[in-house]
Amino acid sequence: MKRVSFAEFGGPDVLRLEDTEEPHAGPGHIRIAVRAAGVNAVDWRIREGQKLKAHPIALPSGVGQDASGVVDEVGEGVEGVEVGDHVFGEGADTYAEFAVLSAWARMPEGLTFEEAAGYPSVVETALRIIRQVGVRPGQTLLASGAAGGVGSVVLQLARERGITVIGTAGAANQDYLRGLGAVATTYGEGWVERVRRLGQVDAALDLAGSGVIRELVELTGDPQKVISIADLGAPELGVRFSGVAGSVPEALAEAAALISQGKLRLPVEKTYTLAEAAAAHIDSQAGHTRGRRIIVVRAGSAQVHGPAS
Repeated sequence: MKRVSFAEFGGPDVLRLEDTEEPHAGPGHIRIAVRAAGVNAVDWRIREGQKLKAHPIALPSGVGQDASGVVDEVGEGVEGVEVGDHVFGEGADTYAEFAVLSAWARMPEGLTFEEAAGYPSVVETALRIIRQVGVRPGQTLLASGAAGGVGSVVLQLARERGITVIGTAGAANQDYLRGLGAVATTYGEGWVERVRRLGQVDAALDLAGSGVIRELVELTGDPQKVISIADLGAPELGVRFSGVAGSVPEALAEAAALISQGKLRLPVEKTYTLAEAAAAHIDSQAGHTRGRRIIVVRAGSAQVHGPAS
């Protein structure tokens, strides 16, 4: 099969599209014929060799953890899913034609494979950090970098819980944030004062890693009321870095229920082929995403296209 991998840590140019042996579903797992894979920041952080304790890897390594597709192997002890079912979930090395999933849910009716691949990690992350930051109904949560995948889910989950969200994003994404129920404002010079004018901030989330931890602590008055998923230096300022996955199966089940009820929707901003994985990582690292970036799995060339020289 075709799989995107890397044999050394580095920039997007280390990614290769290789021919490799197919994986198989062991006990408690399923294998899918991948239709689409979600692009997450953790994918390129691992590729760069960042020290993420929850994701130790051995080289060479595949890439990706989110995917949607059609079940074609069911491991020993697995119940409630059959060959041919359409599922989305989380596993390993999902930028590939076949991948093994450790957590999954049936795809809600009306969802495309491309859309479904964008949900697993971002929904789990959003649910986890809302819980960890301790924000309650009636309070106000500040989401810094709110237009990306995790931010888009945070805004919708918070709205369902009766939490007011102030979201910061670029000028082009202000209407997008408002459409998801947020009180929107731009980042950049003077953003702290703009947030202050919008009201008291009870808790804050750093979703983009744009160097705003000190300001978030200042706005909340307490580093314990701030969570970062993007700034590895956050603990130096007393702020928790939340990079460890919580209960993924329950998160997927909740995502499927909310999608079916019309209470959660994640737009796909851009799609890529397997051969364009490097371009997907470049775009992901650049930020300014509205919704999700997705790799649509199909046959590719011998090497992933790297950045233009």
